[in-house]
Amino acid sequence: MDISEPSARHQENQAFSLKAIIAPLLAIISGTVMVILDGTVVNVAVPQLVEIFGTNLISFQWVITGYALAIAAVIPLAGWLTDRFGAKRIFLLTIILFTLSSALCSMAQTIEQLIAFRIIQGLGGGMIAPIGIAMVFTLAPPERRGTVLGVLGIPMLIAPALGPILSGWLLEEASWHWIFLINVPVGIIAILMGLRYLPNHERQPAHRLDVYGMILAPAAFVLLTYGLSEGGQSWSSPNTILALLTGVVILLLFIIMELRHPQPLLEMRVFKSALFNRSILLLWILQITLFGSMLLIPLYLQDVRGMTPLESGVLLLAQALSSGAANPIGGRLFDKIGVRPLALVGLGLVAAALFILSNMTTVTSQSLIIVSLILLGLGTGLVMMPLNTHILSSASHHPVGRVTPITTSSQQIVISFGITGLMGYLTSRIEGYGTSLTDPLQAAALGFDDTFLLAAIIALLCVFLALTLRKPPVSIKPGKSEGVKVE
Repeated sequence: MDISEPSARHQENQAFSLKAIIAPLLAIISGTVMVILDGTVVNVAVPQLVEIFGTNLISFQWVITGYALAIAAVIPLAGWLTDRFGAKRIFLLTIILFTLSSALCSMAQTIEQLIAFRIIQGLGGGMIAPIGIAMVFTLAPPERRGTVLGVLGIPMLIAPALGPILSGWLLEEASWHWIFLINVPVGIIAILMGLRYLPNHERQPAHRLDVYGMILAPAAFVLLTYGLSEGGQSWSSPNTILALLTGVVILLLFIIMELRHPQPLLEMRVFKSALFNRSILLLWILQITLFGSMLLIPLYLQDVRGMTPLESGVLLLAQALSSGAANPIGGRLFDKIGVRPLALVGLGLVAAALFILSNMTTVTSQSLIIVSLILLGLGTGLVMMPLNTHILSSASHHPVGRVTPITTSSQQIVISFGITGLMGYLTSRIEGYGTSLTDPLQAAALGFDDTFLLAAIIALLCVFLALTLRKPPVSIKPGKSEGVKVE
């Protein structure tokens, strides 16, 4: 989606006013925050939902991984759809889809229904944030876009902190249905405000849609994720082997097709850069530990420590607040000292936090848990923004609009792989200890310890990979046009 700069005459005749754009900005914020909240509230509710639907972690993790895979599938389509049909129209349609699917999730009777409705949620939610952020660029002249994005970033930082608490409160005071129903009034408000206040953007000439890429990519990622899920039970089973082999073959076919397509769904040529490869490999491995632990910690607090959803949500506030505090510090230091020192310190803190969590028992003090959460938040806040910026800089021979789809989509895919792999490992370890121990709570604690230890070792690997980071020789290219191109 091409968003051109405001005309010179418009800039001369109409002074920029934040007050004048607050209504359309609130419409965009309502939609994006709704999606962010949805991701955090579900994590805290996992133990109760597993019990309510009478399933296990291996099956329930598809509620989360299916959502992530759906997001990964639609992110690259955001640019083509907005060029073809207009940004405002697609933004509102995605919010409508997300809102309706949230209502459907609240009415799910079986785990299969919940997984299906969550996939529909992901198809809508995946495009809300990239389209919304791109629309922000039309609301202000270039010299004031930082101010506008700063306003947009405030609720986006607050949402992850409030999500676990909101989830815990809804589960205790209302019912599990409300962790999804809460999106309905927010979605309706966003739709009404969008219809009234969002500006209409001119449609742009849309390039030829990469149909083969659109079909092959989700097929490969779903098969690989399923193979990892089955591998948590048995790596030698026919289902595991067939799913992984078929997924790899389809993935290779997808890569070949993308390299030959003039306007590919994902720009695979960016992997010709060694700097980019090292950076994004580091980010992928980091995502496995971070998002895996974001699901493991609430499970540990509720299943092993016996905390209520609200109590665990309040405790998780320590991680969210420390991450929010470290994030702007990491941004400022990145401009001065580069990514490698921040990555080494941040990843070291993440590894230390996970090593602490790998020694938790049924009676470990809450103070030690809070310390580990603070370390995890500080490390995440220091490294995530600098590493993402470094990745874009490392691909400077490609316009940002061609790089961001592959980085954001691949992160969602890796998140699904990480959650699937760690949940499978956790289940197998708990079952293994259960055969030799009479106390199921102790068996669960030891299973969590082993899984946190695995995550800590992966984080430690990231520390060594961070030593290979080098400063890119050139800066980011915004694209050929003066505006911002989101594809």
